[in-house]
Amino acid sequence: MIQKISPSVAEALQDIAEGSTILISGFGGAGLPIYLLDALVEQGAKNLTLVSNNAGNQGVGIAKLIAAGQVRKMVCSFPRQPESGAFDDLYRAGKIELELVPQGTLAERIRAGGAGIGGFYTPTGFGTELANGKDTRVIDGVNQIFEKAIKADYALIKADKGDRWGNLTYHGTGRNFGPIMATAARCTIAQVNQVVELGALDPEVVVTPGIFVKRVVLVGGK
Repeated sequence: MIQKISPSVAEALQDIAEGSTILISGFGGAGLPIYLLDALVEQGAKNLTLVSNNAGNQGVGIAKLIAAGQVRKMVCSFPRQPESGAFDDLYRAGKIELELVPQGTLAERIRAGGAGIGGFYTPTGFGTELANGKDTRVIDGVNQIFEKAIKADYALIKADKGDRWGNLTYHGTGRNFGPIMATAARCTIAQVNQVVELGALDPEVVVTPGIFVKRVVLVGGK
């Protein structure tokens, strides 16, 4: 019997090792897996590379991990936000690395990783510092740079509903990066607001099929 429901958040994260690369869903607070991130702080894995839309703020979520000294590198589009002091201070002190990626490029690099594609050419970033060291070509008269796909050891995502096979649905804008991140990680862990019986989710509304999900954790809707 396939059973992907984890009995606790702590158990779902227990094998995350030092030096792991982790995809984290969310656009601001929407779709951010707060319970999983809080548990990862408690779990204590260090030297992590985090791939997310931003570097966190207000001392919660990703910012909490950064403040705890567990993050070696951030790959994101918006490292600075209101009250993003944890990242700002460590970056200025040279204690955390940053790979800045335009948001559309970030999404496509993750999607490519999930699709098994090595990378792609894009005009975004050509002629800027973001193109340094990257292969360039002229395609249909347009200067473009090569961007490598992103794959990760883990993806921590937030969904709305899930079943014991790992099928997931999302609520509104909370969907954002979750579906593509689920495909690009060796182990996807989803926090959900509700666990439903098999068959309760209409296949037509399942966004992330269970084949991409290893663990589902029921949380309190945070």
